[in-house]
Amino acid sequence: MSGGGHSDVKNAIWMRALLMAGIILGLGIASFVGLGVVVAGMKETTWDEEAEHYHDAEKDWEDAVALGTITSDNESAELYIAKEAAHHHEIEAHLSYLTYRVAGLTLLFVSITFTAFLAISGVLNSAQPDEEHHDDHHGHEEHHGSASPIVFAFGCMLFLIGFPDFADGLHSLMLGSGSNAISDLSVGMIGLTIITIGIANWWREDLPFKGYGEQIATSDPFNGQHIRKAGIWVFLMSEVMVFATFFSSYLRMRTEWCTKWAFDEGTCREIRNDQGVIQVFDTHIAHPDYALTASDYLRPGGAVGTGDFWTLLPGAVNTFALIISSYTIVLALKIAKSHDYKVPSGFMGKIMPDKKSAIRNYLIVTLALGTMFIVLKLVEWSHLIAEGFTVASQEGSIFYVATGAHGVHVFAGLLIMLYMIFKADTVEWDEDNAQGIEYFGLYWHFVDLAWVVIFPAFYLY
Repeated sequence: MSGGGHSDVKNAIWMRALLMAGIILGLGIASFVGLGVVVAGMKETTWDEEAEHYHDAEKDWEDAVALGTITSDNESAELYIAKEAAHHHEIEAHLSYLTYRVAGLTLLFVSITFTAFLAISGVLNSAQPDEEHHDDHHGHEEHHGSASPIVFAFGCMLFLIGFPDFADGLHSLMLGSGSNAISDLSVGMIGLTIITIGIANWWREDLPFKGYGEQIATSDPFNGQHIRKAGIWVFLMSEVMVFATFFSSYLRMRTEWCTKWAFDEGTCREIRNDQGVIQVFDTHIAHPDYALTASDYLRPGGAVGTGDFWTLLPGAVNTFALIISSYTIVLALKIAKSHDYKVPSGFMGKIMPDKKSAIRNYLIVTLALGTMFIVLKLVEWSHLIAEGFTVASQEGSIFYVATGAHGVHVFAGLLIMLYMIFKADTVEWDEDNAQGIEYFGLYWHFVDLAWVVIFPAFYLY
């Protein structure tokens, strides 16, 4: 974004942000009621029934063992098979409930966050009388220093300080338990509020920007390049370092782990010591013979016997969602830079009758795909945690930190994209100021590429 000088954006435009906020909040509440309450309620009833069925089957088996009609280690006995089948169905019912409950809660949380960003920005930026909204530079905005990054950074600091409690609070809310959930969320929410205020001011500085006054670098190595473009490339290089840290630590430790699937296949590396031949494994893990990674839980068959194709599906869908979202944002940039927009034929022409609508709708599709990524990611996490794969283990901590950091990058991109949609719907993007979409597109492509590497490394290896 850019410091755009004095704003010539009227209050009516900023108040349009409140209308968008209301629409998004309404969609979020409807999604929560439909998925997180109605459907999840039905799934919870099924879960309770399956749990009761499992309890009865387990009791029948225990009674038979106590009477001596079967032995506890007889896995071919009919009662044992019935007990295990009932347990499998109970776990499936629980995961099905979690899918809809977490999806509804995530959509509600995301919509509230989007609403807060739009509403606070609209209210703060429309607080000035219309006569104070003017352009002192007659269409040629001058860039200037901005306090918004400092405010934003301070909010990030508070959010990270309160993040451990924030995560616990969210977990308690998802499970419907925990009387201290609100207090756990307090520091994190204060940080998010300060971040929102900083971004709201940033929006005010950038929104009237028409593409004039781009600062050009005057020294090597970026001499002649737009400073903002050089800045985003430097930023992306620092991001490469961050994710390289995650990958290097994961690959270094992963190569030393004997995973469940490798143990079952008999391919674990062996070493010899004074006591004879022993298998290499981590002594800190719960199982004495192998480590359980995310791929062990997600691959068909699963570490706990419940995994199938559908357990791996969210990660695969997310991969394609990000790839498609990179394509849609390129289409938005292509149209913004075009001088003669041609209305497509058929259905596409009806939803994109002009250049403004086309750019806005492609950005909305990108936002929707990114939001779907966040929803599926949290659904997947809830399944893994329910099956026992938590951040408490070394394998879990690396997985959740790496995929969580990527998820934060996706969510931050969605907040920026929200502003881009608002700008597309108000003052519009065109060939003069389309570089804003281009610079954000570079960031979004990086997020996409990072996931293309994360998915095979953490999910398939």
